[in-house]
Amino acid sequence: MFSLIAQVARFFRSSATSAPASHAAALMESADVRAGRGAHHAQELRAAASAWLSVIR
Repeated sequence: MFSLIAQVARFFRSSATSAPASHAAALMESADVRAGRGAHHAQELRAAASAWLSVIR
């Protein structure tokens, strides 16, 4: 669980020049990259993106 929180925190600290359109998009992109290496971690990132979107709305 801590690794998920750390991953989300890294996206919030990203620089403005390399930041994608939203934090949810960044989490989903990271999940796509991780899907081949760690399906469980990719699912955690997708869940974090969904949680982010539900908070924003």
